[in-house]
Order: sequence, then C-alpha cells, then structure tokens
Amino acid sequence: MKLPKLLLFLLTLSLFSCVEKEEPTTFKFGVWTTADPKKSDADYTKEFKKYKDGGIDEVLINTSTDPKLLKRLVPLATKEGLKVHAWIMAMNRPGDSIALQHPDWYQVSKDGKSCFDNRPYVDYYQWLCPTRQESRNHVLNLVEELAKVDGIESVHLDYIRFPDIFLPISLLPKYNLVQDTELPQFDFCYCDECIKAFEKIHHKNPKNSHNTSIDMEWKNFRLNAIKAVVDDAYKIVHKHNKQLTAAVFPYPEMADHMVRQRWDKWNIDEVYPMIYHSFYDEEIDWVGYATKQGVADLEDKKTKINTGIYIPGLKSDKELKEAILLAKDNGATGVSFFDGNALTASNLKTIKETKDGLK
Repeated sequence: MKLPKLLLFLLTLSLFSCVEKEEPTTFKFGVWTTADPKKSDADYTKEFKKYKDGGIDEVLINTSTDPKLLKRLVPLATKEGLKVHAWIMAMNRPGDSIALQHPDWYQVSKDGKSCFDNRPYVDYYQWLCPTRQESRNHVLNLVEELAKVDGIESVHLDYIRFPDIFLPISLLPKYNLVQDTELPQFDFCYCDECIKAFEKIHHKNPKNSHNTSIDMEWKNFRLNAIKAVVDDAYKIVHKHNKQLTAAVFPYPEMADHMVRQRWDKWNIDEVYPMIYHSFYDEEIDWVGYATKQGVADLEDKKTKINTGIYIPGLKSDKELKEAILLAKDNGATGVSFFDGNALTASNLKTIKETKDGLK
C-alpha cells in the first residue's frame, strides 16, 4: 500500500527532526595580551590569526589606556574573527602622567607612606585612592574613553582593588616576607580623604583602632569604596552599549581577605578570576575548586565567570587540557589564558583540540 505523499513528507520530516544537531559550544576561549604601538599592523594580523587558528575567541588587550591604539587594533582583530576587550589597569596606575602631577591622589599606608613615592612590593605599584573624587573620577574618565571605542565587547578592569595585604604564598620568599598578620606597610588606604569619609559614617578614626584587622566597619568601608568605582564604571560603559568585565582574585572570600575585593557584590557583567593555582602552591584540581566557589557565590546573579589560567604555572599540555575541563565542569562560561606571549604552538594545538572536543 502506497502512503499518501503528504503523510510520507511528514514522516520524513519527523525522522530528520529526531536526529540531534551538533550545536557549537558556547564555552569561549580568551587571552590577555599587551599591545606595543611600535608593532606593525602586519605583525598584529599574524598574532591575531595565530590565536584564532589556535581556538581563541577573544583578546583582552592592554593598550596602556590609549584609545587611539585600541581603535587601530580592533579592526585587525575583528577581521581575524576575534572579539576585543579593552583591558585597563584601574586603581593601580603605574606611570600615569596625569596622576603623577597630583601626589595627593595616591593611597597612603597605615604607617603613613604614600604610593606616590613609597611603593609596596614593586616599583609599578602606584595605587590611586578610590575614595578621593579627583582620583576616582580620573579612573572613570579613562574607562569612558575606552568605552567610546567602536567594536569592543567590554572595558576590562584589572587591579580594581587595594594593594595586597597578603601576597599569594608562593611569592613570599621572593620578597623575604612572612605575612602571618596584617603588616602596616601593606595596609591601605589611610589618606586624609578616606579617614574623613569613614569618620562621617562611623564617627571614629580607624587610626585609633586597637586592631584594624578585626575592625569590620573599616574593612567594609574599603570594600565599598572599590564597589562604588565598579558600579559607576558599569553605568558608564553601559551608556556606551558596552559590557563591564574584570580580572579578579580567585573567589570572593579570598579576594576579600587578600586585597579588599568582594566581587560578588559588584554590578558587573562578567568576572575573570585569576585562578593561578601555582601562586598558591595548589594542585591543578584547585582550578575546579575555586571556579565552583565563585559560581556558588554568584548564584541567582547574572554575572558570568570566565576562569583565568596561568600558562607558566602548568607542567604540561595535559594539565592545560585538565584545567580547561575543570573550569567548564564547575560552571565557568569560558577560560582565558595569561598571557599571549606564554602560549606555545603546542599549547594552542591543545586548546584547539580541547575546544573541538567540546562540540
């Protein structure tokens, strides 16, 4: 018995609809890279093509907050199929020619020394105060200039925190330090503007506290100072139809403890926690642990997590693949690698193969 043509067509359509379509993965791969204005367009095209061929989807570019250089690079990266994020060093502004004309803009340690001329740990630690209107507005103006650049996905905040009150454990020997307690030379910011603003709210001076490390109001004041800068930046970049993203410490409680940064409280589209396991003398599985913790802390929020992976801290391409899968399996929407210069041809081959295996 012959089936009517319409019935035959419907049966065929039903059969094809049952076949699963292979959807491309939405898990994205990024890389941080620092621009050199002296580098030619041809060399940049070659670099961006190398990333794209290696499975990279987006580049987070540090142009030293130069919108003109960013405008030059965006079309080159876009042509190679890469999305571009404008990476900015936010509260830490090394070599900022405008800020350096204003010594009062800089953070002051508990022992009364300013980052303007007494820099903690390294010479490029030149931290601006997030409370003083002039310094915070300077940072926000820089954010806006980057947000105006056509074709970028986001303004990507880095160093959006205070200086490290505690260094990652593996870095302590480098500075011949023991940090069992909060040391005054690494405890910021005690500038006049911060003291005045705190006193207005809490009617006390933190300098008179018997133990500032357990003064929750003082700690919370500084957490909120950073949050206020981020929240203002969020409004600015969204006004220009861009997103706000940030490189942050591994998970909120750890970031709170180490650098006065509580990123689960921020208005922000996506965070890139730098889960650099080797900095903390941890094994590779810590990438999954820290990713999962951050995802849990952001539960019921729209903020996405993109796990940052430190390439020099990996022992092999096998660990690279494992780190990617640990991030994905624990809720990250992507991974990003620090940094472009560290990625070998073998690394890129592994990234591409791992990405293809996710489809």
